[in-house]
Amino acid sequence: MADNNASEAAPAKKGKLKLILLIVLVVILAIALSVAGTLWFLGGSLASGDHDEAATGEVEESFVPSTYADIEKALVTTIQSEGRQRYAQAYLSFEARNPDALAAAQLHLPLIRSQLVMVLSNSDFTELQTPEGRRALAERMLATVNQVLEREGQPPIERVLFRNFVVQ
Repeated sequence: MADNNASEAAPAKKGKLKLILLIVLVVILAIALSVAGTLWFLGGSLASGDHDEAATGEVEESFVPSTYADIEKALVTTIQSEGRQRYAQAYLSFEARNPDALAAAQLHLPLIRSQLVMVLSNSDFTELQTPEGRRALAERMLATVNQVLEREGQPPIERVLFRNFVVQ
């Protein structure tokens, strides 16, 4: 009878061991799925980004932050509107990714300021009162600055920014 009790204990131990093994496997699987889901949700991957570059043979350009140069003195000019004399004042900054472009703009600033005053004074007063008109003015100013820089053999700037703009 002693052998009968021993044979009943062995299957009970095997059943508990299988249950513990199954629980551990389910916990490990749940952890792995949650990590994979988190990486997928955040847009990451298990492999590093360098591996993807090496596989495709392409090298991404490195990020170059913009640098800015302020034009200290305001551009002030008069604008004719409906027979009245109006005033326009603009404080500007230049944006470029190439520091040489900003250095060239500072070097040629007298010529650039002269050209920008002409662009501003030839603008329509009612147009300058709208956001679209100011955007168009900024684009005309950008083209003017880049024309001057191109004529001098310098790299272009990327944007003309208004720090302050007043028409009255």
